[in-house]
Amino acid sequence: MTFIDYLNAAWTSRKSLLCVGLDPEFSKLPPHLQGRDDAFFEFCREIVDATAPFVCAFKPQIAYFSAHRAEDQLEALIKYIDVHYPGLPVILDAKRGDIGSTAEQYAKEAFERYRAYAVTVNPYMGLDSITPYLEYQDKGVIVLCRTSNPGGSDLQFLDFNGERLYQTVARLAAGVWNTSGQIGLVVGATFPSEIATVRSIVGDMPLLVPGIGAQGGDIASTVTAGCTTNGTGMIINSSRAIIYAGNDDQFATAAAEVAKKTRDAINERRVW
Repeated sequence: MTFIDYLNAAWTSRKSLLCVGLDPEFSKLPPHLQGRDDAFFEFCREIVDATAPFVCAFKPQIAYFSAHRAEDQLEALIKYIDVHYPGLPVILDAKRGDIGSTAEQYAKEAFERYRAYAVTVNPYMGLDSITPYLEYQDKGVIVLCRTSNPGGSDLQFLDFNGERLYQTVARLAAGVWNTSGQIGLVVGATFPSEIATVRSIVGDMPLLVPGIGAQGGDIASTVTAGCTTNGTGMIINSSRAIIYAGNDDQFATAAAEVAKKTRDAINERRVW
């Protein structure tokens, strides 16, 4: 099965478009986990176990692990998810953007070392920055398109042959770049009208949508703008609002409650 096969299965079987981002920070961990050598793994494992019933994917951010020499914990976490929740996609949020042999190594890191189902990449250097990932025919390549940060407009909104640059990226990703059929796009929830524009360009291509929760994106507008005609097509990510919902020994229970509410709020706006 391919990344998109697994994603379609998760959307259907779990009745969810919610993705939980796994971004562990030492200063925000519950006190009983601080100081442990495996703190990141244990924190994320409990979050995973608590929220898995309500999600279609998990998205660990590699920088939170690598900055603290915790790559081994990230490897263990992804393996844990694969063993205990087989077929539930894990998207490695790395935003890699190099080319040539360096990009080949990044692709190997994502798909062979960490065994992620998909990885986020930056297309600023064009097709060369994506091709090494497409060589893994069954893996997802999620291309930054219209990001949720305010500074994204500095480049993404530039005019290029009569359309915005992010629209050109969407058009290329849905067309000549998509040789594996496994490309998706990152489009931020803070710009719902632009989600709708991207959807009109790319058809049913999966959209990874960060920006709800702590970043302020509106769930109703996001779902209305981005869902496909069958009520799927979106991986709507929430990180901090869910994983830091509590800060005591019941943190995972608090995370589960927020994840369920978020999933339900998303589902209320879906066309089934």
